[in-house]
Amino acid sequence: MLPERGYHHGDLRQALLAAAELELTEKGVEGFTLRGCAKRAGVSHAAPAHHFRDANALLTALAVEGFVRFSKAIRDRQDAALNGARGALILAGLGYIDFARANPALFRLMFSSSRPDFEQGILRNSASAAFDILVEAVAASTNAASMAEAGMQDVAAAWAVAHGLADLLLSGRLLFLGPLEGAEGDRILAGILQRALP
Repeated sequence: MLPERGYHHGDLRQALLAAAELELTEKGVEGFTLRGCAKRAGVSHAAPAHHFRDANALLTALAVEGFVRFSKAIRDRQDAALNGARGALILAGLGYIDFARANPALFRLMFSSSRPDFEQGILRNSASAAFDILVEAVAASTNAASMAEAGMQDVAAAWAVAHGLADLLLSGRLLFLGPLEGAEGDRILAGILQRALP
């Protein structure tokens, strides 16, 4: 539980987001409530209304934060690319997987739940920024002259492979490959991505 204290100068919103992530991780999207988040944040059940009209609004804000962190996880991996555009695309896939493994409940909220409101511009924009990283990486890897020329089938293939691997890992469906941790796990997952990406 987050420490009880008075919130002021705008930190109630951040406290609620932190509480929301804990609530989501522990109870899943089905058990997620605004009241539970308020309790975790150590505030009255009415306090969240100052920032969020309902639980879905809080989940929307949490998804925005998730996409920002998701983009950073991918960029952090890409920063280590030593073998050109193809390597950067493979590392983008590993960054995708890193985020999913580190944040399974948040990952599922972002990609599998109807509760976040993607009609909200801030969420649509943060999700689009993450998608643009993929389009950019595919364009560079396939020698497209611009992102606009990146084949959308190639983009869809790259997304499907990275997302599919992440989902299979979270579901425990790749145990037949052995432990996929550390440098050896990266080597195996990179090999799969190398085989399957455009």
